[in-house]
Amino acid sequence: MDLIKEVQNEFSTAVEAPNFGAGDTVAVSYKIKEGDKERIQQFTGVVLQRRGTGSTETFTVRKVSGGIGVERIFPLHTPFIEEIKVLKQGAVRRARIFYFRERTGKSARIREKRRF
Repeated sequence: MDLIKEVQNEFSTAVEAPNFGAGDTVAVSYKIKEGDKERIQQFTGVVLQRRGTGSTETFTVRKVSGGIGVERIFPLHTPFIEEIKVLKQGAVRRARIFYFRERTGKSARIREKRRF
């Protein structure tokens, strides 16, 4: 087990990600390659979960586009993520808010954390 962690640490690229968790609204700037062209696409939504540790850490973001819920799983340590911006910090009690998938309308709102 320690040998695997040593190899992961040796090849890992240190990515400075902001401190965010479940319930936060984030904007992920993601590089997309189409043929020989490359562009950056924004994916803005609510973080449902963060899972994993080290180089295998991922986070799931959900947004509603055209009345249809879209979820995307992003690896945290990938060269394709250009930037992660935390737009709002949500006040939720759980680390994984999968119940948010069934919510629509007013019940789909998440309270914002108060900052002092």
